[in-house]
Amino acid sequence: METKEIKFKGCAMNGFLMLFINLVLYVVLAAAAIYGIVLLAEEDGQELLGGCLLCVGSLGFIANIICSCGFMQLEPNVAFVTTWFGKYSGTFSETGFYWINPFYGKKKVSLRARNLDAEPIKVNDKTGNPVMIGLVLVWKLKDTYKALFEVDSQTMAANPNAVGSDTKGLMNALENFVRVQSDAALRQVAGQYAYDDEDSLHNEPTLRSSADEINEQLEQKLDERLALAGIEVVEARINYLAYAPEIAAVMLRRQQASAIITAREKIVEGAVSMVKMALDKLSNEHIVELDDDKKAAMVSNLLVVLCGDESAQPVVNTGTLNH
Repeated sequence: METKEIKFKGCAMNGFLMLFINLVLYVVLAAAAIYGIVLLAEEDGQELLGGCLLCVGSLGFIANIICSCGFMQLEPNVAFVTTWFGKYSGTFSETGFYWINPFYGKKKVSLRARNLDAEPIKVNDKTGNPVMIGLVLVWKLKDTYKALFEVDSQTMAANPNAVGSDTKGLMNALENFVRVQSDAALRQVAGQYAYDDEDSLHNEPTLRSSADEINEQLEQKLDERLALAGIEVVEARINYLAYAPEIAAVMLRRQQASAIITAREKIVEGAVSMVKMALDKLSNEHIVELDDDKKAAMVSNLLVVLCGDESAQPVVNTGTLNH
């Protein structure tokens, strides 16, 4: 992913040192202003000095209050995107307590991984069958410049006027962007495959049987769509797949019929093998001599017994094999 993010190159000072200096200046400037007021009240010819001290102390106190707005605290995987009167100045992501020029605009963003569990949506597979499909997506910000300045995430936030401090609103706006693009990518990928092997042609990959291939293609499509917002896809997987309710019952009966046919094929295959083994054993061990008619009758009876759904009722033959 091509990145437009740059590292903050402005002056960033240790926050604890600047806090100490800031507190000392508060005390000094307050003392200067109070001393100036005292000199003005004494009227002993030092009114000019007193006025200067009061003016310097008051203006310095106001300036020190403005400087106090430059403190910022960063936790791991959190960053501040800085601007200088509207111009992008870089992204500051050093963990700790720092002070920078308070006239820099600062917008806080999270670089931590976020999870999106998309609700199942109805799409048509390659053969036109409506299916319900859902995905789970893990994503995180990779390029803060694109996230803030190449998609309209700020005005999409719940409180765009407080976007600098409303990190949750900004990230929720980006999550809405991810949700919409995920929906589009999922529809695109699902429409390229049949639901299962019975619907596909020429043994093509299907949504049910080729999960790894589908997930890989889904990640690729999502990467292409979300790169615009500087978002990296950590993992994307289909977590729900089923026929749509209007055809689910019909497809279930079809699957049941297919299962019954497969089971019958196995039963017949096993029955024929057992009949052949019985005839060969009777012949090889010379237990009884059977002509073709008797063999045909025996084969028919054995197949009925072995392939029938219910237990066969035995019939005792009181005759002889010679008749």
